[in-house]
Amino acid sequence: MWVTLIGLIAIMAFMAFKVKGDILWGILVATGAALLLGVTKLPTAIVAPLSFDTFGAPFQQVPGGGMAIMQLFTSALAPTLLLFVFATMLSDFFDTMGTVVAIGEQAGFVDEKGQIPGIRNILVVDSVAAAVGGFFGASSITTYIESASGVAEGGRTGLTPIVTGLLFLVAAFFSPIIAMVGGATAITAGALVIVGFLMMTTIREIPWTDFENAFPAFLTIVGIPLTYNISYGIGLGFISFVLIKLFHGKAKEIHWLMWVVSALFVITFIMPLVQKLVG
Repeated sequence: MWVTLIGLIAIMAFMAFKVKGDILWGILVATGAALLLGVTKLPTAIVAPLSFDTFGAPFQQVPGGGMAIMQLFTSALAPTLLLFVFATMLSDFFDTMGTVVAIGEQAGFVDEKGQIPGIRNILVVDSVAAAVGGFFGASSITTYIESASGVAEGGRTGLTPIVTGLLFLVAAFFSPIIAMVGGATAITAGALVIVGFLMMTTIREIPWTDFENAFPAFLTIVGIPLTYNISYGIGLGFISFVLIKLFHGKAKEIHWLMWVVSALFVITFIMPLVQKLVG
């Protein structure tokens, strides 16, 4: 807790004094505090070799014989696997959409209709990246809300993610140092609080006197941190929007896609019970 507070206060101070890279400097201050308080430890090495053990993961041999991808195909019709694939797809899609809209609004890319130009290209890149990440056996490579910190520093063009990607490539060789910081979530917690604040600045556009639209937005805002899941928060907003319209006798105003997505979210929420029933 103290490491988080120290990091948060440091970032606040750097922002007040208009220090470039305020969030990064705040993380460095939090890292120093974590070392002093024993929350994290200095690494035993500075540089470590890269590991390619998971490269081509879908084509590696798995216990029981055969390639991983072949076993996936043979069990693709299993009810529990289909539910898992569906939940993963839904989570990835709405995590991406929620992140893109929030960061796009912060960057000033959202038009007067609340839409982001070129959203199809963004989703295609995100999907391809997820597939490539799976091939390398890495965590899902997708759009992350931490990008808001880059926008806050002035990043607006495609050059920003290119430079960030190159720096990540270099940083991969310094994994022991990164593990020292990333291994203690308190070090970056303060930075994420600031990122949350940057995202919240867009709620001024919500018509708070209009219950039919404001309440689903409110449920989305509180649902994301309470469920610790962007998709679940959006799902609560979708479902509540449809229900409110129904209760007001305005079913005709609900787009057919809202019906479909809301139904899918309902399935997602009851999925644990379904999985228990089907084994």
